[in-house]
Amino acid sequence: MKEIFGNKTFVKLFFASVTSQMGSTIGNMAFAFYLLEHFASQPYLATLAELMYSLPTLAVFLVVGVMADRLDRKKIAEYSDWIRAGLTVLLFLSVMSNILWIIFALLFLRSAVSKFFFPAEAGLIQGILTKEQYQTAGGLNQMVFSIFMLFGVGLGAVIYTVLGIYWALVIDGISFIVSGLLIRYCSIHKEARLPNGESNWKELGFKQTLADFSKGGKYILSNKLLLNLLLGFFLFGFINGGFAVLPLFTMKYKLAPDNYEWYASLFALCFGVGIFIGSAISTVVGKKLKPHTMLIGGILITGIATVGMGLSDSIWLYLSFVWLTGFMIAPINVSIAGWIPRIVEPSYMGRVNGWSDPIMMLAQSISLGIIALLFPTVITSVDYIYYGVAALMGIVGVFYWLTLPRLSGLVHEEKPAILEVQA
Repeated sequence: MKEIFGNKTFVKLFFASVTSQMGSTIGNMAFAFYLLEHFASQPYLATLAELMYSLPTLAVFLVVGVMADRLDRKKIAEYSDWIRAGLTVLLFLSVMSNILWIIFALLFLRSAVSKFFFPAEAGLIQGILTKEQYQTAGGLNQMVFSIFMLFGVGLGAVIYTVLGIYWALVIDGISFIVSGLLIRYCSIHKEARLPNGESNWKELGFKQTLADFSKGGKYILSNKLLLNLLLGFFLFGFINGGFAVLPLFTMKYKLAPDNYEWYASLFALCFGVGIFIGSAISTVVGKKLKPHTMLIGGILITGIATVGMGLSDSIWLYLSFVWLTGFMIAPINVSIAGWIPRIVEPSYMGRVNGWSDPIMMLAQSISLGIIALLFPTVITSVDYIYYGVAALMGIVGVFYWLTLPRLSGLVHEEKPAILEVQA
């Protein structure tokens, strides 16, 4: 941990990611509360808002990974922040006018731009850390994610309740500006920013983009371990779609309809505490366990905890299962975050993300679409959504159990990482 934080470039990138994600979490949750309060009889609007965060992946997947591998990763991440800050200003004005279709269009565009940030940032991280530091960085990122869960939803609820949707959007915009400034002042080697050498926009025509995207697909197909992981990611997308709306729907329509904002914040608190503790333990234990052991065990136990959430009629029993779910999701994410960079060559990291993200988001969008269409007319209880999510977790866990142990030795022996040069 000390070695990672001794790397000034990593520290700046880390806090750039933190500020960007924290602001987005607050803004997104505040917007969800806004929709549920003003359109309580139309729960599909909250689901549609979540779709605006996932569908853009399917619109830009062809170019996202290719750009992260062919163009300057630092500039891509930085400009992504600037553009999102500008779109947040427009979103602020649109909420004032209360024209829903413009609001949803801007949410779509802002999310589409964000899809360029993370592959570029992940590629930069891979270029400034050694292979031995990947899992520690993965555990650290999960601990930060848990802090978002601890405070993001709660702050979103508090800011929306006390200050309103406009201040939530102001914080959103400021977070992107801070993130962009941190990235701008990073000093990163050219080899980490441009792993495939110099390119320009003219070279990234449709044919070249399609050819690079196809190379990413062929690279995945040639690596059986990576291929099997990504097949599981498709089902993860359905799971993510369910969990994107379940906390708010559970509190609003089942356990606490009169005080759902407060209990939705408690959901985030319990889930975040679980992930924080689980991430801290997984970072240490992960050095002794094989990644597939942590991954499979975490998925199967999380599936059991999800069934428990669906069966719970008491808020506190429900929150206990929420904590267990967060605790077991941590080793899942830590193992994946530490494993993928070891499997993938640095020059292909963007193109692999260009395939993995749309695979998950396609499934997530289908899941959210089904929920928007069927809840609460056909799917009359949120419990059934929990059972469906748990069943999918069981399928992924068994699939990984049958495939990953025998493939776990197929780890790419990567080239030495590009370390930063201190100014």
